[in-house]
Amino acid sequence: MLLLCSLSCLWPLAALAADVQATLDRSRVELGETVTLNLRADGDAMANTPDLSALSRDFAVLGSSSNTSISIVNGRRTAQLTVGVALRPLHAGTLHIPALSFAGGTTAPVNLEVVPPDAGAETAGRKDVFLEATIDPASAYVGQQMVYTVRLFFATDLTSGALEDPQVTGIDFRRLGNEINYQAERGGRRYNVIERRYAATPQREGHLRIPSVAFQGESVNMAGSDAFFGNGTPISAASPTVDIDVRPAPAQVGQGAWLPARELSLTLDGGPAHGDLHVGEPLNLVMNLQATGLPYEALPSLSLPSLDGATVYPDKPVNGTRVDGQWLVGRRQQSFAVVPNRAGTFTIPETTLTWWNLAENHAETARVPARTFTVLPTAGGPAPSSSSAPQAAAAPLASTATQEPVVAVAGTPWRVLALISLGLWVLSVLAWLAWRWRERQRGSTPVTRTEPAGASAARLRAAFLLEARGNDAAKQASALLSWAKAERPALQNLGELARALSASPQREAIDALQRKQYAGAEDAALGDRLATVFKDGFAWQPAPGSSDASPLPPLYPFNLRR
Repeated sequence: MLLLCSLSCLWPLAALAADVQATLDRSRVELGETVTLNLRADGDAMANTPDLSALSRDFAVLGSSSNTSISIVNGRRTAQLTVGVALRPLHAGTLHIPALSFAGGTTAPVNLEVVPPDAGAETAGRKDVFLEATIDPASAYVGQQMVYTVRLFFATDLTSGALEDPQVTGIDFRRLGNEINYQAERGGRRYNVIERRYAATPQREGHLRIPSVAFQGESVNMAGSDAFFGNGTPISAASPTVDIDVRPAPAQVGQGAWLPARELSLTLDGGPAHGDLHVGEPLNLVMNLQATGLPYEALPSLSLPSLDGATVYPDKPVNGTRVDGQWLVGRRQQSFAVVPNRAGTFTIPETTLTWWNLAENHAETARVPARTFTVLPTAGGPAPSSSSAPQAAAAPLASTATQEPVVAVAGTPWRVLALISLGLWVLSVLAWLAWRWRERQRGSTPVTRTEPAGASAARLRAAFLLEARGNDAAKQASALLSWAKAERPALQNLGELARALSASPQREAIDALQRKQYAGAEDAALGDRLATVFKDGFAWQPAPGSSDASPLPPLYPFNLRR
């Protein structure tokens, strides 16, 4: 009896092992597209995603989802467990998926044919969704800004989507403004287009390659029966790779800073407020350096040399980078208070900065000419001491009185002059400190500072809640992602953000935002909805490694909606 019981308990496991299989939703894909590996086991099985480390050489594992289906036919109940794993091929060729251990059994090997993407206009016209990528110029100097452009073409109704940002070791990418939406024709077919532009700055010389960027989304056929239930079809696309040649800095540049720019200006502004300059009275000067095609981090710091006859007090710098069309414009500004410490003259020497003019392809030098200032004695003070000395010396020659009156006449003016000079010096210092206090209070231009992580997240949260009240989906998406990345820097797009949240209202709000952004869906109340669900912050899922955290984020093909 015991042996019979043991055999009856082992029988379901043997049957389960015999019915495990692995299939692909497609046997042939283009490089950059995704494919779903479906692992199926018959019976009431509970199984985790198998070890997929053997696939890392040929595939990127994007995520997994599981589904259990139960059917009853003629009173007979059957169950099937399916685990879907989303894969993205890493290179073209015939890729091999080896046997995998799953639910107590072993799957059979599977092959996948991956072909290079065809970006031709005629072929593109037969696709519902595709990507284009270009770089301008194709050849550049190290440190020179180029413009990398990605265009998403879609002629279908998208219910959601996420477009990757480019990431390449050796190239710095910065978004240039917001996304641009328009329509275009490819292969005789009309498409909606979403265009993104990036400032791409190579950090090293040589041949560099920008790999494909991918789009992952869902489309729905509005004329089909599933449209009413919101059931979408996974859809993906990838851009072609882009190659660039990066040249080193020209030999004639020398040992100075390498500054490849389209335009560069260097100025020094300011002068005496009332036309006169006196000892102890501060001279306010402002030096500005601005370059088109360079961020401010690439520009040198500004300073004045030590001056003979004056002391230089630099204020805090004002730095920043703005976007002007397709160019980064970096700016450094430095204010100085120059306080003369003696009468006479002092000179601020010439300041030069050599840079490379990309428009004309040669070196140029920006110059601030030398400036000489005449400094008068302290306002209201006595005549210079050089004229008093002869008078004091001549006093004994003009007097026939005794020596004691001569000493009194000669000593008293110098004592008074010393006291007056000391008092005026104290007043000058107090006046300069008052001026410095007023300048700090005035501060109309914000100073670039490194914010603590909490302060940055709070500022970005406030910016999003303000943007949510508007009606620009692209700005709302950008503000929400920026806030989320302040708390979770690894996030790359809204799709990853939605998968990292545990609250259904927040995930549904992101889904609605993507539909409005990519499919043009009208949702007048979306702004209020976004502000409401995110006003208390993000409801993050448990961190990886906790007992209830899944090792992989959920992904299609299974749409489990109740």
